Amino acid sequence: MSEAKHEKRIDARENSFRNDKTIDDYIALPEGTRVELIDGVFYDMAAPTTIHQRIDMLLVSAFESFIKNNKGKCVPFIAPTDVQLDRDNKTMVQPDALVVCDRDKITRERIVGAPDLVVEVLSESNWYHDMVLKRRKYQNAGVREYWVVVPDKLTVLVYDFENHPDPVEYTFSDKIPVGIWGGKCEVNFKEIYDEIAFLLEK
Repeated sequence: MSEAKHEKRIDARENSFRNDKTIDDYIALPEGTRVELIDGVFYDMAAPTTIHQRIDMLLVSAFESFIKNNKGKCVPFIAPTDVQLDRDNKTMVQPDALVVCDRDKITRERIVGAPDLVVEVLSESNWYHDMVLKRRKYQNAGVREYWVVVPDKLTVLVYDFENHPDPVEYTFSDKIPVGIWGGKCEVNFKEIYDEIAFLLEK
């Protein structure tokens, strides 16, 4: 490879990681492009697995049921829902599931500001992204509670950013209290496991 071609390839690679992308660039992407924008950098997103999708749907169903039964005003969402996390033009994420209790943050296009609860379902391809990069972003932006569901290990890490620096680890046989509702809502992960067990065996 010539020196000129080598330099051109390096320039192209470096340009792809420059932190000068904005929400306008995000909106201008071709329809169907799966990326997140974090601090001006695009990050590719893999398509969710069937296990991933079922967990998301079951969690949102549990949250929705609790909210309706208690005549609450919080609103749950499932991916892909755009979240303008920092209220600036440098970050747009799509959590797997989320709950927003301040309806002023909800517009027709997206959520503007930090959700109260965020859930991410972990896979090998997104381990660093969800466990390190996005966890820090969520905490710094004001997300109150963050769940990381790890289907391969049948565990759930719950971060209560308001009260505890370290996560609490649960299993798929536990009932997990939802901190933003003072533990009054509990998600029975044994029931979720029963719904997805046939997929875990494949």
